[in-house]
Amino acid sequence: MGRLLIVNGSPRAPRSNSRRYIEYLLQNWKGAADQYAAVSGGPVSFELYTDLLLVFPLYVDGVPAVLLPFLKTLAAWDGTPRPRVHVLVNCGFLEPEQNQVAVKMVRFFCKRYGFPWGMTLRIGSGEAILDTPFAWFAHRGIRRLAAGMQSGRSKVVSVRMPLSKALFVRASTRYWSGYGAKNHMTAEQMRTMEIEGRDFQT
Repeated sequence: MGRLLIVNGSPRAPRSNSRRYIEYLLQNWKGAADQYAAVSGGPVSFELYTDLLLVFPLYVDGVPAVLLPFLKTLAAWDGTPRPRVHVLVNCGFLEPEQNQVAVKMVRFFCKRYGFPWGMTLRIGSGEAILDTPFAWFAHRGIRRLAAGMQSGRSKVVSVRMPLSKALFVRASTRYWSGYGAKNHMTAEQMRTMEIEGRDFQT
């Protein structure tokens, strides 16, 4: 196994769930790995890496805007050999299939610029799953992702809470109401633009 670059594509990189997923993956990674926060930017020496892992939350059914400058830099790099690209994407929807459009975007990018495609991990209910008894589903998925990456496989792994939609909606409503209360926001305020620009406790 060569060297891995893990790209945190979350706009909230230092205090994001993407960071937590990365931390758990590193516990199961056998080899050298570096991290890069897309929101911070900076130069990247792509020639050092055999593998790239993009970790990001779903934004409007697609890739977060903060990840685009990194992808533009990667597209402009004409070095060889090309590192294999892997994806870990999570969303707040129950169904991991909601992430598929974003995965297709990255896969199209890789095909266009000649990067081999590797493993995919799609996590549903991603905003809350790590703080529930179902966290082990996400951990198991990440272990499968790491193992697949290290063995050079190209597979899709999907993870979600084992809940009905109705139960998930009730549980997620309690989760977000509690999150708002911790930040002195009512449920009504959270349904408006008043939440924009505020610094929230996590």
